[in-house]
Amino acid sequence: MASPTWTQCAGWRARLMSEENAVREYSTPLTTSISSITGSGNLTDDVVRNARQAPDAVVLARREDGAWLDVTAAQFHEQVVAVAGGLMAAGIEPGDRVGLISSTRYEWTLLDYAIWFAGAVTVPVYETSSADQIAWILRDSGAKAAVVEHDLHRSRIEEHRDDQPALEHLWCIDDGAVDDLVALGSRGGSESAGHPVTADQVEERRRRATPESPATIIYTSGTTGRPKGCVLTHGNFMVELGVAVPELAALFGTPPDGVGRVAGSADGGEEPATLLFLPLAHVFARIIQIGSIKARVRLGHSSDIRTLTTTLESFQPTFVLAVPRVFEKLFNTASQRATADGRGRLFERAAETAISYSRASEPGSKRGRPGVALRAQHAVFDRLVYTRLREVLGGRCTYAISGGAPLGERLGHFYRGIGVTVLEGYGLTETTGALTVNLPEAQKVGTVGRPLPGTAVRIADDGELLVRGGQVFSSYWNDPEATAEALTAGWLHTGDVGEIDDEGFVRITGRKKEILVTAGGKNVAPAALEDRLRAHPLVSQALVVGDRRPFIAALLTLDEDAFDAWREGRGKKGGIADLVRDPDLLAVLQEAVDEANSAVSRAEAIRRFEVLPRDWTEEDGHLTPSLKLKRNVVLRDFRDEITALYL
Repeated sequence: MASPTWTQCAGWRARLMSEENAVREYSTPLTTSISSITGSGNLTDDVVRNARQAPDAVVLARREDGAWLDVTAAQFHEQVVAVAGGLMAAGIEPGDRVGLISSTRYEWTLLDYAIWFAGAVTVPVYETSSADQIAWILRDSGAKAAVVEHDLHRSRIEEHRDDQPALEHLWCIDDGAVDDLVALGSRGGSESAGHPVTADQVEERRRRATPESPATIIYTSGTTGRPKGCVLTHGNFMVELGVAVPELAALFGTPPDGVGRVAGSADGGEEPATLLFLPLAHVFARIIQIGSIKARVRLGHSSDIRTLTTTLESFQPTFVLAVPRVFEKLFNTASQRATADGRGRLFERAAETAISYSRASEPGSKRGRPGVALRAQHAVFDRLVYTRLREVLGGRCTYAISGGAPLGERLGHFYRGIGVTVLEGYGLTETTGALTVNLPEAQKVGTVGRPLPGTAVRIADDGELLVRGGQVFSSYWNDPEATAEALTAGWLHTGDVGEIDDEGFVRITGRKKEILVTAGGKNVAPAALEDRLRAHPLVSQALVVGDRRPFIAALLTLDEDAFDAWREGRGKKGGIADLVRDPDLLAVLQEAVDEANSAVSRAEAIRRFEVLPRDWTEEDGHLTPSLKLKRNVVLRDFRDEITALYL
């Protein structure tokens, strides 16, 4: 774990640059001692405590034959112990690495905790990873065993099995991995001398892990090269969730200590529940999983994004988490459906009203609250439009957490205006998830919030955001050089460029390595332009270019669903490839470019753009599993198109 010296701060602390009056460092104090959070124990304590204190509390729900079946704290504990016994019987020892390759489903969470109960370290792998990527992660981590979801994953491992000398066991969920492990623990394996592994033996094993013990090795998605394994300890997660869950009590329904929810105490009197549909291989979803178990929030899983709306309607979460692209897609789909039903103008007015209502509610706005006319208009649209939009999220959802990329101010105000407050946060794999987050009672749309308690943020002389706290990782697996480059005197170099306002709210303005410098010497942060471009319903992805070029330009890809609706509405024929140079289409996209340009100076504005005939996807290697653009890969694969922009 990182050095604990930061815990000694006694109050809000902000240092100012006298010549610019800009905040350069800000930290939030802990409201409790660090020892009370990470003095002893490990993440498995939450499962044991739940089973003892509230055995009948519903902590998870699993989907079977279209119905949700509740899983109580006692049932989950029993299942975890049984699976852990199988891992121990197979010879899994404390500290061994176990690969986990699966979509987001109940078994993912079950196996994750079972691996920890056995004293081992979970190595999550994205289910969409190629055979080469899987081979690298399993080989680099020295995984002794792996659990995969289905035959395709198994075949990808088998393709490089000869190059995996440490891999001894391979189980498949769809082929009964859970039942096989339970049976193995019951009868005993060769490693347990043929004797059944008892619950007492599992209990003794799970207690061995300390806050300093590695809990997981998460490999970064590799936007700029081969993935590096971030070693996150039990203590890293304990610090992260020991402060985040109490800070987000309105979502988790928790008492001040953040341990175990009080029945019926979630915001609005609702029993708290959340549906995970992001990959659990990503730290963002992982901390929500662990936080939900810790706070006894009913947790469900969904892996099919195509049926997400139906799943949300049946599960009815009180809060969700997603990346900005999901929120953009929900907004664009609603807009398209309204247009197709002849209600496009009504939706536009409703959207503008929601945005205006939220802006007027922002602390520091001129009026301090919406005016009478705006409140009346908002009430009308709430009945006509907003209620239907909230039903898309299940009808009970009042909060959402967004991370992974900037959401955009307009979209943030839109969702808050319809009654779903999106709390934007910021963090990295190296920081065990969130470092800063907007809170229900302390939110500033367009920022990623203030530092969590016990966390400090600093702006370096070159604009890079540096961070420090107990959730910051200690090392990259087997990579001391990369570790030394990332950590300096306890401060993590995030690679992001940011700002801190005088209230401590952080704004991310771009990536340090992605700053473009035009031939005229103008520094341009492409992220700000790209975020605004993606906010347009027709735009799926955007890449702003111009480094060492005479002006800024962009490549755009189109959202297929939005394009189909646009084409049908105008009576045009053909696909995207047939219409990329259609004058009407280009005119609409020019409006999106003009809107993006309105946020920057003339020297930073996009002067030319090109529409590509197909979208960028994770499958073709242009997006990470968390839907971030692999800028270097796109620049390489589309260098001819970029060159043509300057001819």
